[in-house]
Amino acid sequence: MVEKRRTEIAWVEDGRILVRGYRLEELIGRLSFADAIYLVLRGELPDEARSRLFEAILVSVVDHGPSPPSTVAAVTVASTGAELNAAVAAGVLAISRYHGGAIEESMRALASCVRRQKERGASAEEVAEEFVSFCRQRGVRLAGFGHRLHRGDPRTARLFALAEELGLAGEYVAQGRALEEALARVLQRHLPINADGAIAALLCELSFPPRAANGIFMIARIAGLVAHVSEEQGQGVWLRPVLPADYEYVGPAEREMT
Repeated sequence: MVEKRRTEIAWVEDGRILVRGYRLEELIGRLSFADAIYLVLRGELPDEARSRLFEAILVSVVDHGPSPPSTVAAVTVASTGAELNAAVAAGVLAISRYHGGAIEESMRALASCVRRQKERGASAEEVAEEFVSFCRQRGVRLAGFGHRLHRGDPRTARLFALAEELGLAGEYVAQGRALEEALARVLQRHLPINADGAIAALLCELSFPPRAANGIFMIARIAGLVAHVSEEQGQGVWLRPVLPADYEYVGPAEREMT
């Protein structure tokens, strides 16, 4: 007899839809979309602090303009007249370890460093110095640091400030900051923690498994991809090259939240 496959995520029967044990109709109107994602991925509902931080993570990567490879890929496919799903799928397929997909790798590096701290009774600074030197000797790029556009990623500053405010900036945030300082000392150049690295530290603080990390980035970025694809399709000009340098911003002027 073939053993049945098992799932802990959701179950559907006539008149009943369960998501992690909760009736879906009881969640509708009571949970934010971010909380629903948290529930599906983690298996439990977040408390208020974790809810705010997780939602902030999703907002931080919802879009990054027309230049990221995933956006270029999505808009390029949209310009052929392809359907929205095909164009968005092309954008998702462009997400890799060098674009959006560095979060998992960064989480594993941070977890390894924190584990070394505990095993050896070492400080975050000592472990960071050793880890950066190890990566340099082997020519390994440390995921989550440096950015092609931002000398200081504004998303990192806001996410870490919010984590501090919510009491959720713990050993992984401290290790990330120690790695940033060690990189500056060892490499003699400033490679600030980027959004990938900040999100990696915070997802570690929230106890997410690294294997889910890149999916979280994709969930958030799909909203931006849909917007760019829809905009391209709405212009009705087909088969034109997609060159980020040719874009001109014509949206609202910078404005404040009210």
